[in-house]
Amino acid sequence: MPDQPSARRTQQERREQTERKVVAAATALIAERGSRGLTLAKVGEAAGYSRGIVTHHFGNRENLLRAVMREAQTFDVPGPRENAGAWLTDTVRAYLQNITARRPAARAFLQMWGEAISADPVLMPLYAKQDARFRLLLADKIREGMSDGSVRADADPEAMAVFLVGLLRGIALQLIAAPQLEQVSAIIEEATQATRHALKP
Repeated sequence: MPDQPSARRTQQERREQTERKVVAAATALIAERGSRGLTLAKVGEAAGYSRGIVTHHFGNRENLLRAVMREAQTFDVPGPRENAGAWLTDTVRAYLQNITARRPAARAFLQMWGEAISADPVLMPLYAKQDARFRLLLADKIREGMSDGSVRADADPEAMAVFLVGLLRGIALQLIAAPQLEQVSAIIEEATQATRHALKP
């Protein structure tokens, strides 16, 4: 019996597939060459679409970069844990495991972060907002840990959040810059242990 034809995709499904392909193409280009030379035309060509299609879906280069950032930074945040301290250490582990598992996306994210630091007029405000949200999430969890007894009572939540983001970004840069590192698991374990030690009462 011949196979039944598959159901026609909805307009929304076609739109989402196009956007995924465009973001994937932009991510690959940024991972390889950085974002400064990125244009909607180049992304469209790499994705197999016209510049007009990319413009229709994203509007402008800034919106496309924002979409790449959002996708590249996405990782599975740990679910509820027995306490906030355990959640924080597991988040450090999950973040670094995501870096090693999603190298093109992670490389693109870190490439753009470096460009943001050098005062790129588009990326700098995007990353400033993104990093502020991440630090706020971590600081709130640190306060929660101070309340439930899993984080030392004399911790400074904002300063500790900066420490954790610095730890994650610094290690992530090394993992991306030297993918041949053989002791990746040991590096992630050391980072997790360092976080646990810094937080413990």
